[in-house]
Amino acid sequence: METKDGFLVINKDKGCTSHDCVKQIRKLLNTKKVGHTGTLDPEVIGTLPIAIGSATRFIQYLPQGKTYIGQIKLGIRTNTDDIHGEIINQKSWPKISDEKLDKYLNRFRGIIKQIPPKVSSVHVNGERAYKKSFRNEVFELAPREVKIDELTLMKWDQINGIIEIKINCSSGTYIRAIARDLGEILNSEGCLLQLKRTSACGFDEQNSIKISDMEKETRNIKKFIIPTISALNHIPTLILRNVEEINFWQTGRAIQFDIDSFNKNKHFDCKKPIKVVDRDKTLLGIGFLNENQTNINPKLVLNAK
Repeated sequence: METKDGFLVINKDKGCTSHDCVKQIRKLLNTKKVGHTGTLDPEVIGTLPIAIGSATRFIQYLPQGKTYIGQIKLGIRTNTDDIHGEIINQKSWPKISDEKLDKYLNRFRGIIKQIPPKVSSVHVNGERAYKKSFRNEVFELAPREVKIDELTLMKWDQINGIIEIKINCSSGTYIRAIARDLGEILNSEGCLLQLKRTSACGFDEQNSIKISDMEKETRNIKKFIIPTISALNHIPTLILRNVEEINFWQTGRAIQFDIDSFNKNKHFDCKKPIKVVDRDKTLLGIGFLNENQTNINPKLVLNAK
């Protein structure tokens, strides 16, 4: 079967790693050029976009926002900051109103700094933190800046100490860290009870499919692949209108750029990437403007000569 470039949106099951999903897709499509757009923990379910073929080159240009629905269990702290870890402390939780709890959540809205969990994949002196943690090594992780665009309190079960939240955040945000830190500011403890990712990199769970369902339609798998250009709708488009411009592009040469005639959207940023297409709307690659905004320089060229 000829491989079709683009993105598959997998609805990942619990217990399956992101790399497991990649391996299964490689086998199903009989191709090696497959990659995921960001690790999803084995215990987390939901949306996992996977790039096929040349789409792997465009992963860095996808939207970076992600949305989760999760449950936080108060009163328990673990060494992994989720319910699956070893319990290291237990404490009662406050009986407070939804309104007061929501005010505490303000601490996590906007741009915040958080310390990743010790079992995260953050590098420490060239090694993943989780490897050091599994060897019971003593080490510290530096706080990292992340952005929380939206944090909604969906349900507060005071009796069982369970908080359900919806969170829209930047890439690199650890929901486990929010669970841990929320427990602390409530003068209790906290850990992540369960988590589902509902959207990632511009892809939504409505367009996702389980690998087990794909396996039932081996002859029609290509119908589930979303074209690469459809994943780049958030990026401004430059149309190359003649053979000379396309030849310049495919040979890696700068193309004269008229900023005044360019169809900019209201969010246009001259320092951000521009997708380049031909008159038939075929994706040719990604380019960036030079400092004077007089030329567009090829950065990623498909079908380069």
